[in-house]
Amino acid sequence: MGNPEYFVHESSYVDEGAKIGKGTKIWHFTHVMPGAQIGENVSIGQNVNVGAKAKIGNRCKIQNNISVYDDVELEDDVFCGPSMVFTNVYNPRSFIIRKHEYRKTLVRKGATIGANATVVCGTTIGRYAFVAAGAVVNKDVPDFALVAGVPAKPKGWMCKCATKLNFVGSKAKCEACGDEYILENGVVREA
Repeated sequence: MGNPEYFVHESSYVDEGAKIGKGTKIWHFTHVMPGAQIGENVSIGQNVNVGAKAKIGNRCKIQNNISVYDDVELEDDVFCGPSMVFTNVYNPRSFIIRKHEYRKTLVRKGATIGANATVVCGTTIGRYAFVAAGAVVNKDVPDFALVAGVPAKPKGWMCKCATKLNFVGSKAKCEACGDEYILENGVVREA
């Protein structure tokens, strides 16, 4: 609807001044605010709100019922599961305006956030990290980490292909795709 470079369902609103990349699809009952930046080949499900200062990279998948608030940035290839939650004020009150206190949330390339998870503002989720469904992230998540629970705690490490890694000493080889990883000083990197 409206632009041959991307698709917007007729029930959705994209405000003037929003930037939408080629091949992006915006489904039912979604609102994209002016100034929002959405990359190429993004899929945005139904009932999504994208804030004016939100940034969404290329090839992201934003499932149904999600608000990507101001000062939330998703790098390329991020997956946000259905009804997961971002916040942007750490200590909100309805009767106190705290827009000047928004805290930046960064979700790095290739990360996955499971259904119904909550990401508290001011945190960074590392590259290819995996946040389990229902987890509450209230501190930074390292690259390739698997976290779960309330609050989210480390449960292991994940390959880029979303297979749990089994380290023997400081090395792991993914059983699904064969990629190799090294664990040094609590940090995982590709070999």
